[in-house]
Amino acid sequence: MKQEHPLQALAAYLPEGTFEQVLAYIQEFKVHLTITRERASILGDYRHPDSRGGHRISINGNLNKYAFLITLLHEMAHLTTFNLYSNRVASHGKEWKAQFSNILKQFVGKGYLPPDVEAALRQSIQNPAASSCADDNLMRVLTRYDRRKENHYLVEQLPLDQLFKTKDGRIFRKGEKVRKRYRCEEVATKRMYLFSPVYEVEIIAA
Repeated sequence: MKQEHPLQALAAYLPEGTFEQVLAYIQEFKVHLTITRERASILGDYRHPDSRGGHRISINGNLNKYAFLITLLHEMAHLTTFNLYSNRVASHGKEWKAQFSNILKQFVGKGYLPPDVEAALRQSIQNPAASSCADDNLMRVLTRYDRRKENHYLVEQLPLDQLFKTKDGRIFRKGEKVRKRYRCEEVATKRMYLFSPVYEVEIIAA
């Protein structure tokens, strides 16, 4: 289910003071922007011009304002990279990283973001991750500004052997950390899966 939003309505999704700057990008590149319901695997998406029309960007509407802005800028970097290189470069290669860093620099140091988000973003600019949700430190900070949901925690906050439920209703038992991820057993199938430390889950009683 997608919703088309008049551009003025976009201001409600963004940190105060950033709307005019974001609007300038959208108008300059004639972006068709869509705000969608939550998608489990992605926060945002960019589609380059084709037979269906020009540049298209979609962003999950459930994101907090800071996550929404950063995700939108992430997708704008895909747009500017496509304009420069078409499909000749890797989707999250050095060319995209350079574009994303350049765009982010227009929004840091301006008082738009809380100090902790600003610090995590400055660190991310040095070597931006392939997606906002792939940068664990940035995601950890951004989740502080999410609306609190009862019994929901990040995987890294759970004790060992805690049972938890994912958004699709499957139940897992938290295991040991393996490098950067947690090894968790799906209770029904006994299969093992790796979870990001900053993935949000719902705890359940044993």
